[in-house]
Amino acid sequence: MLNIARNLIVAFTLAGLVPAVSLADDKVPSGNRNAEQPAIPGASVRRTKAGKTSFDLKYEKVRDLLKTDSKLVGKIKKTAAAYGIAPIHMVGAIVGEHTYNVDAYDSLQSYYVKAASYAGNSFRFGYKDESIGEFVSRPEFAECNGYSDSYRLWTCREDVWQDRFRGKTVGGKSYPNNRFSAVFFQPFYAGQTFGLGQINPLTALMLSDLVHEKSGYAKLDENDAAGVYKAIMDPDISLAFMAAVIRKSIDDYRQIADVDISGNPGVTATLFNIGGSQQRARALASKRASGAANWPEENYYGWLINDRLDELEALL
Repeated sequence: MLNIARNLIVAFTLAGLVPAVSLADDKVPSGNRNAEQPAIPGASVRRTKAGKTSFDLKYEKVRDLLKTDSKLVGKIKKTAAAYGIAPIHMVGAIVGEHTYNVDAYDSLQSYYVKAASYAGNSFRFGYKDESIGEFVSRPEFAECNGYSDSYRLWTCREDVWQDRFRGKTVGGKSYPNNRFSAVFFQPFYAGQTFGLGQINPLTALMLSDLVHEKSGYAKLDENDAAGVYKAIMDPDISLAFMAAVIRKSIDDYRQIADVDISGNPGVTATLFNIGGSQQRARALASKRASGAANWPEENYYGWLINDRLDELEALL
């Protein structure tokens, strides 16, 4: 009945018979859908063991950083407000990243120092002798040139990579069977993300327009790798990109799947971790269209955030 009602609302709205209304009626329930934490990937386990630490110790370290650094919490709240999201979503993303992917520094100032260490370095985005600028100038990417906003432009380019280059030989040159971001946007080593928000360079390029609009930071240029790294390493700018990732995920689920995930930090943390909010929202919409009452589920990373939610909300 709910799907029928929605279809009627859409039809009447398009006909101009009723005012436009939001169809995002379904709010994801709070808490976890899984009774136990989903399995943690082996790579995360190995990184943590190599650092001679544990997930519990890493969690406690980033929690204590947030508890003792009122300046950082203030920045989080201000940034979250600019993007229209609750600050707990940003806290969840920070805690998840520093529990499972990297170890937190001891203070916010340490992040500024680390960011400064990359300033002025000469490096570029590319694969072997081909820069990213040269690569996306190929005729295969012509279909993307009509997009003016950074998200659609780079999403299109990523799709072209996936369909026409990944794991293939084109024009006598072979390309790895790996993600676009890992092949062209990791000048140091594949899989590397940086800074307080652990933002991927390709993600930063995708969200450049949104961050420029909301926070006023300069738009990023793929031919200026150092500028991109400054954005994702500098804590102030990195927080803006974190908020943009979360804002985009919430909007994608609302617009594509008619589902409101804004009240479940575990779900937004999961999407921050795994990405692909558009594709995942489409998959959820397809399931729900069949009449199944599906909700998005948290992964191991988001599960921790919902499990410790009372403790994390107290930090704010």
